[in-house]
Amino acid sequence: MSKNRPRIKNDKQYEALREKGMSKQKAARIANTENSGKKGGEAARYEERTKEELYRQAQKVGIKGRSKMSKKELIYSLRNN
Repeated sequence: MSKNRPRIKNDKQYEALREKGMSKQKAARIANTENSGKKGGEAARYEERTKEELYRQAQKVGIKGRSKMSKKELIYSLRNN
């Protein structure tokens, strides 16, 4: 493991995402989320969340231009980031 690589909370998930072809940045973002590696489908669907909740999630993952996005655009960006 490289000393320059940022700390990954869930190495197993990170490596699996990289094997699926995700970029290092996207795989690291997903593997570093609070509930990385947890299963169960307990998270609310994006459509059920408020725009403010979606905005905060977009902020966490570093989506640019989020302040000007509608709820529908935030959902699209979160799903396709």
